[in-house]
Amino acid sequence: MLRNRSSCSKISMRLRVLRPDEVARGSDCEPPVAMAPTHLNIGLQEGRGLDCPDYQDAAKMADSEPTVTWQHLCDVYPFWSGDRQQRGSRLQVHIMQDSYQGLYYCTVRFMKRGRQLNFTRSINVTAVYSKSVNKLPTIFHPAEEQIYTVKQGTEVRLVCKGLFPHLDSARDIWWTVDGKTLDKQPEHQRFSSHNRHVKYDYGDRTEESELVIKDFQSEDLKREFNCSVKNERGFATRRAQLQEEVSLPSLELGCGLGVTLVLMLLLFVVYHVFWLELLLLYRSWFGTDERHTDDKEYDVYISYARNSEDEQFVLSTLRDVLENELGYSVCLFDRDSLPGGTITDETLSFVARSRRLLVVVSPGYASQGSQALLELKAGIDGMALGGHLRVILIQYKPVRRKGWVRELRRARVALALVRWQGDKSKDLTSRFWKRLRVELPVRRVSRDGGGKDVALMRMMSQNSANSQTGLITDTTKDPQKVLNAA
Repeated sequence: MLRNRSSCSKISMRLRVLRPDEVARGSDCEPPVAMAPTHLNIGLQEGRGLDCPDYQDAAKMADSEPTVTWQHLCDVYPFWSGDRQQRGSRLQVHIMQDSYQGLYYCTVRFMKRGRQLNFTRSINVTAVYSKSVNKLPTIFHPAEEQIYTVKQGTEVRLVCKGLFPHLDSARDIWWTVDGKTLDKQPEHQRFSSHNRHVKYDYGDRTEESELVIKDFQSEDLKREFNCSVKNERGFATRRAQLQEEVSLPSLELGCGLGVTLVLMLLLFVVYHVFWLELLLLYRSWFGTDERHTDDKEYDVYISYARNSEDEQFVLSTLRDVLENELGYSVCLFDRDSLPGGTITDETLSFVARSRRLLVVVSPGYASQGSQALLELKAGIDGMALGGHLRVILIQYKPVRRKGWVRELRRARVALALVRWQGDKSKDLTSRFWKRLRVELPVRRVSRDGGGKDVALMRMMSQNSANSQTGLITDTTKDPQKVLNAA
């Protein structure tokens, strides 16, 4: 009832009394509380006392001094740590720590007119940074040297973030345009801002303010956009630096990029399919003829298994194409060696006088005796020591890994391997001959003299074979006769 001399006003209220089992509780160890908790902030490493709410009212109506029991979460006083101590009805926190945060319950018991009464209140304690630290507000976005890139005719959003240290006072973050707040702008409908809370850290708050500029114009580049923060301890402001975005010709750039990607893909496909042809073409233009840089007599020395199917392949196919079609000088031990010589000395001499050693690998070669292995070992030693000879493996027939001789197993990683695939490899345009030509020395045979050169080499090879039986013709005495015969 409110009354004065002229009038009287009555207000009715409804009171509902709850039993203890009807009061909501969070868990089994939390006592029932009929009122909302009060809030209290305590600085880290600082001390403060907790007074039970409504204790003084109970003390006035009680017949004797009320008693107070304190509880933190599920722990009833006395607590394990000595940093908190109850003095009378007050709970004193000597040194505030992070683990001391949370709900504290105080239960007051007292006697009134011979009847024992009690009630429970709760206090939500929060740890905050000490008052001794700097409490000035700061702006950490935008940075001092940060530049916003904007584009005309679009909606531009400028974000400002400020840090407010813990204070029990008001705080504010806002934008100004040319020193005026947004509500005082002539075009205030183009400018708007939105504030939101970003982070909470022991009482320190990080808040964000976003300035939205609709339909950004070139005149806006000349305006001054400032973000400001303020609390009871101080004030800070920072200007947002704007820079117009340079527009790129997107259509032309996209077309150019697309054409570039298509060309790169096309070149990749061409190289993947025709890499052997491209490599042979490059060698024909820029390759060096090794005949001008060394004193070797033969281009190729062929090592193969004698008295086997490999010999027929070497004599009828491999030798014929290398000498008669590609113009290489080929050395075959059984054909070019002189009678009466030592096999070991002749073999080492032929291998040393050759630029390449072709090893025809097959099951027969892997099980061959000392002649083939001597040729292989001489080639590998010459390749490893002097570097003046290269060994090339031609796999005529598949050989199991266990069937490879020890010398081949050791040097297989560093040697080039060309596989013969039967009828598919007979054509001179097949991958076998192209791959083999890449490994062989560079040869340039002119159209005018190419036929005579090949005929000359063929005749010399035939005469070398006949020399073993004393059937050398008189034409070898005069090279001109050889050319005429060709």
